[in-house]
Amino acid sequence: MSHTFLNQFELAEAPCGAAVETIAEADWVPAIVPGGVHESLMAIGRIEDPYRDENESSIRWIEERDWWFRGRFAGPADLAADERVRLVFHGLDTVAEVWLNEVRLGAHANMFRPAEFDVTANLSDWNEILVRFSPPLAGLGVPPSVAETLGRLQSVLGDVGEGTDDAPGIFSGTLARATMRRKATFSWGWDFGPRVPSVGIWRPVELRREKVAVISGHHVRTDAIHADGSADVTLSVEVDAFGEGSLEAHAVLTSPSGDTYDVEIPIVAGSGSAFLGLEDAQLWWTHDLGEPALYALAIWLLVDGVEVDRIDDRVGLRTITLDRSPDPEGGHRFGFVLNGVPIFARGAAWLPASMLVGSVSAERHHELVELARDGGMNMLRVWGGGVYEQDAFYTACDELGVMLWHDFMFACTDYPSENPELAAEVAAEATYQVRRLRNRACMALWCGNNEVQMVHGFAYQNYEPGDWGWSFFYDLLPRTVAELDGAVPYWPGSPWGEAPEEGFMAANGVLDGDRHAWEVWHGLDFGAGGGDFVSIGEARHYRRYALDRGKFISEFGIHAAPERSTLERWIDPEMLSVHSHTFDVHNKDNPKDKGDAILEIITGLPTSLDEYVDFTMASQAEGLKFGIEHYRRRQPSNNGTLIWQYNDVWPGFTWSVVDYDGVPKAGYYFAKRAFSPVLASFRRDGNRLELWISNSTATSCDVRALVTLGSVDNVFGEHVEVRASVGPRSSVMTWSTSGEFGADMVAWVESPDGLFPANRLFFAEIKDIPFLPATLDLRVVETGAGTATIEVTADRYAYFVHIPTPAPGVRLSDNYLDLRPGEPRQIEARGLTPVLTASDLVVLPYAGI
Repeated sequence: MSHTFLNQFELAEAPCGAAVETIAEADWVPAIVPGGVHESLMAIGRIEDPYRDENESSIRWIEERDWWFRGRFAGPADLAADERVRLVFHGLDTVAEVWLNEVRLGAHANMFRPAEFDVTANLSDWNEILVRFSPPLAGLGVPPSVAETLGRLQSVLGDVGEGTDDAPGIFSGTLARATMRRKATFSWGWDFGPRVPSVGIWRPVELRREKVAVISGHHVRTDAIHADGSADVTLSVEVDAFGEGSLEAHAVLTSPSGDTYDVEIPIVAGSGSAFLGLEDAQLWWTHDLGEPALYALAIWLLVDGVEVDRIDDRVGLRTITLDRSPDPEGGHRFGFVLNGVPIFARGAAWLPASMLVGSVSAERHHELVELARDGGMNMLRVWGGGVYEQDAFYTACDELGVMLWHDFMFACTDYPSENPELAAEVAAEATYQVRRLRNRACMALWCGNNEVQMVHGFAYQNYEPGDWGWSFFYDLLPRTVAELDGAVPYWPGSPWGEAPEEGFMAANGVLDGDRHAWEVWHGLDFGAGGGDFVSIGEARHYRRYALDRGKFISEFGIHAAPERSTLERWIDPEMLSVHSHTFDVHNKDNPKDKGDAILEIITGLPTSLDEYVDFTMASQAEGLKFGIEHYRRRQPSNNGTLIWQYNDVWPGFTWSVVDYDGVPKAGYYFAKRAFSPVLASFRRDGNRLELWISNSTATSCDVRALVTLGSVDNVFGEHVEVRASVGPRSSVMTWSTSGEFGADMVAWVESPDGLFPANRLFFAEIKDIPFLPATLDLRVVETGAGTATIEVTADRYAYFVHIPTPAPGVRLSDNYLDLRPGEPRQIEARGLTPVLTASDLVVLPYAGI
């Protein structure tokens, strides 16, 4: 089989329904493929970048037009009678019709699966492809079942569900219409991004020349791992035969150390399988537990002894299960078990790296996953309002040892699952994606959706079968995963739980399953506790995490600004002031000043842009630190914390810990330290102070900790040495004391042998701590090719000491630090250039001091 990728296309616009002949030749312009309309128009200067300033409102017209793509290619020569040629569009976004040489091949309306056409009989020496994209929502009404749910939601929630023009609510009519269209739900605007629905050929276009038969699928499934280090593996091959001949597959599996396993696989009725017993199996582990070992796999397809097709892959050997055993605390546990080892999941929700999903490069995907790995994350959750990602993303997760919780692409609204056309599309989509991703070692869970049950429960107070997606989430999707994968667990939705005593609130309860902890930031009440609050700021305060007894927290987060340099790259300096119109356009959450009530308590209200950046970052960072520490102290009753959200779809004010330009916020570094495999954290209960050690490794650890109680003026008081042995996957209270703790006091813990990162606890809100200005010093210790080692010191206790990222791509090993006087901290800088050197780095104090 031969593959030819077609990427030379042109683009033209037309009124809806107009024939291609009405387009003048001069109106065709170069198209970016893979990519889309927006990227192509930006490239020729037709539109401004929709992310800059308030430009998003000026490009709304794009979604209301027809867009034609035209490509030309030479036909394959000398086709034999037993050959065929297929034209494969790996991603059409979204409502498309395709022609080849003036012959209509068909229509396609699902961006989540390929459009494939047998074009053997349609080819000439020179060929022309035409693809017309129509407005993605044209002709769609609100399905009756969804309309009923919307009415119920509006009666319960009032107007909060509709949102505003620049940030449509998740219960808006636009999203209700979009339930019939298999396109990324976030396209229509979300509380973290603008309405910029991508349009175009967003994944590669391929011409496949095939002879007699092709490998249509393969699956390497680890059936068992034994105590002696061996593993049982089943290797399956699926074949699409369109000619005559005897079929056989030959496979070679090669371990990272070079051991090879050969197997012949007879093909009968389109498929075949073989058992492999592997000695000394090299298992795939998350990066924190071991090496993410990958085997090389080669499969040849033979027809009458002659090779006609071959695939090469890299696969990991691992087993993954869900621990749903009874929890002594009540209810059931919810935790991942990798190769027989329970995991405490530490990570965040992954969003598409741009609204314009087709133009995200493989390099960008790898950089973002690598940054997650370096941030101590062992799991990312692919959110159901986005997309099934590009292959480069999954490759990076496989290689870097990061597990994936993977939603199917449904989010926050009912879906008319009894509609036969929609059901057929969902079935085809699920079949394609499960087969596509079943060999990815990083896959840890298939999840039915994001927040569909929770939203439906608001409206109906039950989850009985009906025309709201029930048959998708409880029948079609789990059946597809079981039949086509059989190794990766399935979960009906996120959040979801099955504790009868919690009633319909079990979908986001604390006794079973996973939960989204939006008591903090949104001030909601899902029954996790909290009672009455003296102010809305208190209702949204991160202290509420301490009341959460959930088993697995798959969403929790707090808003923060990106670094000032990122804002300056995307907002004109004349428009860049706190809560200016342009400033607020880049915040899609409502109300725009929601965070002010929290800042008023934690940091005080900012009076400048620099204060706004630092104050919101500090609020987020302190809150995530507080939440992660609480949840980890609850291990093994709690077995995971996934921050909402990891990354951004555009340069805005969101819950992300890494901004659109790939620059980590303070919350990233605070979470990185809190995600350390062994964590020392303080818990305060009135006049009682406790030190806890949380061990999320697979082995016991002997801990030696030094605890100091001092003040921000004198942090070097007498220390207490604490020794303890802490078992694997457990948290233990190892020391406590009682007393009065003033606003100036700080509790500090450190590890003499570096087992865990130093940590501290303040006894007052940041704004009430009497910090004094410190003199900071930055010294370059060593430089290398694109790297530098930097040493930072302070002459007194210094809070939130940070080095602003001078440009996207520069990486700092640590940042946003607490420094004790005279104690140097070293930071490694990567991504420096001959133009941007270590001498360009500066160190700044917290803006509020």
